[in-house]
Amino acid sequence: MIRVLVVEDDAVAAEAHRRYVERVAGFAVAGVVHSGADALRFCEQQRDAVDLVLLDFYLPDTHGLKVCRALRAAGVPVDVIAVTSARDLTVIRSAVSVGVVQYLLKPFTFASLRDKLDSYAQFRHRAGLPGEVTGQADVDRMLAALRTPELRSLPKGMSGETLQTITEALTSSAEGLSAASAASLTGVSRVTARRYLEYLADNGLAQRRPHYGQVGRPEVRFYPSAG
Repeated sequence: MIRVLVVEDDAVAAEAHRRYVERVAGFAVAGVVHSGADALRFCEQQRDAVDLVLLDFYLPDTHGLKVCRALRAAGVPVDVIAVTSARDLTVIRSAVSVGVVQYLLKPFTFASLRDKLDSYAQFRHRAGLPGEVTGQADVDRMLAALRTPELRSLPKGMSGETLQTITEALTSSAEGLSAASAASLTGVSRVTARRYLEYLADNGLAQRRPHYGQVGRPEVRFYPSAG
């Protein structure tokens, strides 16, 4: 079993990540902590109990990158998957430089995390084999295991670019989005907008709420999930 430490300051999100990990075959949760200091303490005191850290970058006491650097400085032999809303290219480059093996943007679905974990498991298996590689092709295949095919888990007919556009529109809206308003903002049809909004809601990435106007039936609006 690959033992995972979940590091997430939000208790609701931490519990969701814990449940997600436990649903993936071959993985077990070693622990859940809510700060950088607790993550370092856990990894240093229980070095043989953690193989992989799911690490939020925006922690209450420090930044996830500092946690990564401290783990490397202490010689703790764990791998790190960043699970974060940090989109800054400087942060992403820094994550690569400190050895982060996967980078998963919030919000995400269970399927997205499962794909990352499955890819990591393939890499770990190949890297753990005895002996040497026979050539460059073996090295390329081993490293390629960490790179999941982009948007592999989206339902048929759904576009990653459109999903990103709808997600960004939803995130930037303080009053929520109806299918009609999402369509107007993004340029897709109302039917398409509703499909993507429903997809986000079904995967816990958005919330549905009725909006009551002056007359008629309430309009369904979608809001970003708090997690």
